[in-house]
Amino acid sequence: MTDGARVEAAPRLAQWRVDALPCYTYRKSLPFRIGLWNWYLSVERNNKQTCVKLFAENSNSPKNGPSAPIASFVTKLLISLPPNQQTIVHPGIFDKQLKHDGFVWAIDSTVTGRFVIEIEFLDLKVADPSGGEPASIWASRQIKQCSDSTALSSLARMLHEDILTDITINAADGSVRAHRAILATRSPVFRSMFSHDLREKELSTVDISDMTVDACHAFLSYIYGDVRGEEFLANRLALLRAADKYDIDDLREACHESLLEDIDTDNVLERLQTAHLYRLPRLKGGCLRFLVDFRKVYEMHDDLNAFLQTADRDLVAEVFHGVLAAWSGR
Repeated sequence: MTDGARVEAAPRLAQWRVDALPCYTYRKSLPFRIGLWNWYLSVERNNKQTCVKLFAENSNSPKNGPSAPIASFVTKLLISLPPNQQTIVHPGIFDKQLKHDGFVWAIDSTVTGRFVIEIEFLDLKVADPSGGEPASIWASRQIKQCSDSTALSSLARMLHEDILTDITINAADGSVRAHRAILATRSPVFRSMFSHDLREKELSTVDISDMTVDACHAFLSYIYGDVRGEEFLANRLALLRAADKYDIDDLREACHESLLEDIDTDNVLERLQTAHLYRLPRLKGGCLRFLVDFRKVYEMHDDLNAFLQTADRDLVAEVFHGVLAAWSGR
């Protein structure tokens, strides 16, 4: 790509200066950033029309980033024809969701000489995942970020400074105080405990005897939005157990993702059993691949023998089948 493919971009304005475009020619710009998205412009000319296209990168893949933008903008074609400059203006696009097809403007005339494609963004919105009204990234994003940050900071203070706590959690080696309303909001299991005439509601205590107080602190820190990296990593297995027990899906998924990242010969068999116990298919697949595809199973004789004697029979069978499949595929 040359400098001719570069787009000059401001917070809401983009301009692409295009040299003379011969007939039956296609050009595409380099990416440029507006709002939450990387954008591209392209232009194509035949003997009857000049076509301008605007599209956002990966706008049809919300899993990998923000959803397709809902855009309002004005497009202009500034044509330099001495001694006067001609301007062609599109009527405008308003609240259009730009998926993979993007926006295409077919101009029923050929453009000769140098010209500028100008996009002025009036607004950019993102869809509400819960089905509400789309929200402008410029009107609400900064306010929401500030509000979220303040709210999380306040929740963390409530936990760490013991502000108006009303429930005691008894861990295996100590106890911590918390707020039943917050626990009930994050976990349907806690909500059921505190909504019915159970022991926990009557005594204002919850016994979590299978969790150390350090793990319990990590658990509450996550629930209150104050998760800390080292604390999380040190207690992942306990947190996974708690996520499964108290039905907290996002914590379960966070543990799943984290356990996938550092599989090695020291922990692979333990991770494999964890994956089998808590029904984590990607973690199980990652462990089996590490053992079989990378042939680590042949380096772990003592550990493997202990695993074969104590692990679930179905899981042992899966390992054997994987090894046999690898051998037959040699």
